[in-house]
This record gives sequence, C-alpha cells and structure tokens, in this order.
Amino acid sequence: MDIGTGAGLAGASGVRPFLPPLLAGALARGDVGIDFDGTDWSFLESPAFLGVVLLLGLVAYGAERARSAQPGEARSPLDVALLALGAILGALLFAGALADGGHGVVIGLVAGPLCALLAGLAVGGLASRARRRLDSGAAALLNVYADTAALVLAAVAVFVPPLSFLALIGFALLLAGSRRREGEKYAGLRVLR
Repeated sequence: MDIGTGAGLAGASGVRPFLPPLLAGALARGDVGIDFDGTDWSFLESPAFLGVVLLLGLVAYGAERARSAQPGEARSPLDVALLALGAILGALLFAGALADGGHGVVIGLVAGPLCALLAGLAVGGLASRARRRLDSGAAALLNVYADTAALVLAAVAVFVPPLSFLALIGFALLLAGSRRREGEKYAGLRVLR
C-alpha cells in the first residue's frame, strides 16, 4: 500500500509538479490518509516547504502564461525544468510515503524519479502533440487538464493506493504508443520515395 501511495504521488508530480505535494502536505498536516510526522520527512508537511512549492508554482504559472503568448518548440527549457522538478518532488514524496509506513526510503528515492519521469514524458508528449493541433486558446486549457489529472491522481494515491499502479501502466502504454506513432510517421514517408 505504501509503495502504491508513493508511486502514485511521484507519478502525479511528474504530470504536474506543484499540486500533488501541496495536496499530500495538506492531507498530512491534518493526518488524513498520510502523515509524515515522526519521520525524517516531516518537512514535507511543514508550512515553509508548502510555501516554497506554492511560490514555485506561481512563478511557473507566470512563465507558462508568457510562453503561451509566443509558441515555441515542442519541448522548451521550461518543460524540462518542470520535468526535473517533478522528478525531485516525486522522489521526496515516494520516500516520505515509505517512511510513513515505517519502511526504508532508498527505494522511494530511486523509483520516485522514475515514476515521475514516466508520467511526465507520457503526458508531456501527449500535450505537445495536442498543442500543435489546437488554437492558442484551447491549448492553454491543456495545463488546466494536466493540473486536474495530477490532483486526482494524487488523491487516488493517498486514498486508493493500488489504483496508482494502473495509472503507471497507463502512462507506460501512452509513452509506448507515442513512440510507435513516431516510427509509423517516418515509415510512411519512406514508402512515398
């Protein structure tokens, strides 16, 4: 159960890095479903940590708004920074969830970034393909959808941990499908020669 919670929180942080730690921290402060008190990871529910995450989220939101006014490449430096931040927060949340259950945290520090990167690459690839097809107004809503998905996945990870594994399988299938479609696109071009 603790691995499911950690994996789900890490995956949710890979989708969008800010809301999952805020939700997990708020729930942990109220001792609802998760509690980091009594562990070395109690800082995850501290007001200072949650304030820093909130501040970083607001800065990233402003940067995304500025970027949406001038569309650029498929994977911008901001996207890479958010993916890296999601991996870091995913490691912390996975380790914290394992510590909450009284387990060693090394697995969480290793598997957390992997879960976050899997989710981030899968959803990021889907979002960039969708962004190319949508007008700027509709493309701006993609971040709202991703935030909502991350928040729901984080809540599911805390309250129904086994479903987190299904979400990770879905991310793996999504990533594999996008890689396959890229290969098919170029295979069609070779046929035209």
